[in-house]
Amino acid sequence: MRQDVFRRLTAEGLGTALLVCTVVGSGIMADKLTEDVALALLGNTIPTGAILVVLITIFGPISGAHFNPAVSLVMAIRGDLRWAELAPYVAVQSFGAILGSLVAHGMFDLEILQYSTTSRTGGAQWFAEGVATFGLLLTILGAVRFRSESVAMMVGLYITAAYWFTASTSFANPAVTIGRAFTDTFAGINPGDVSSFIIAQIAGALAAMVLAGVLFAVPQDEAELTAGEQA
Repeated sequence: MRQDVFRRLTAEGLGTALLVCTVVGSGIMADKLTEDVALALLGNTIPTGAILVVLITIFGPISGAHFNPAVSLVMAIRGDLRWAELAPYVAVQSFGAILGSLVAHGMFDLEILQYSTTSRTGGAQWFAEGVATFGLLLTILGAVRFRSESVAMMVGLYITAAYWFTASTSFANPAVTIGRAFTDTFAGINPGDVSSFIIAQIAGALAAMVLAGVLFAVPQDEAELTAGEQA
């Protein structure tokens, strides 16, 4: 049991670190290669969506590949993650996110420990984060319900799209938000703005969970059929 928990926590921490390393590293690279902000954002978007497909595919069978405290919270409420494991999941996700930023800095020969000065605040930004996280959780729960083999691709595509249709560029993840506070680069967020983003993200995730409970509920006839087959 302890070995299994260690494997899952390692997968969550490592996966989140690689995710944030990709977000921050691709942002640094894009910013170096072009002065066109739209092109830089595109250069940041594509690697993020791509790495999500990879990470969810390889770590999903181990830990569920949450890489996101909002996802872990919803899974705990739904009974898909033990409550005793929620705090450890969140802790390793947050630590991994910070580590991801530091690793990205090291690769680009930047000062390792940084704090962002990029302001991301205001009602529109907070609302955008709520919408982004709502859509992410709805995507995950819908894919799990109807196309479980497609979760990785669905999440990667959703985040790729949400980078562009949300005013906040879709952080949609409390751990990633924390990690991005530790980089004063293209992907950064001022530490003072982090708490508001996280509140909006949690609210969006919980709203999606409630709606998913209605939209994706198992029809009574399907439930009866499944029960009959198990009997």
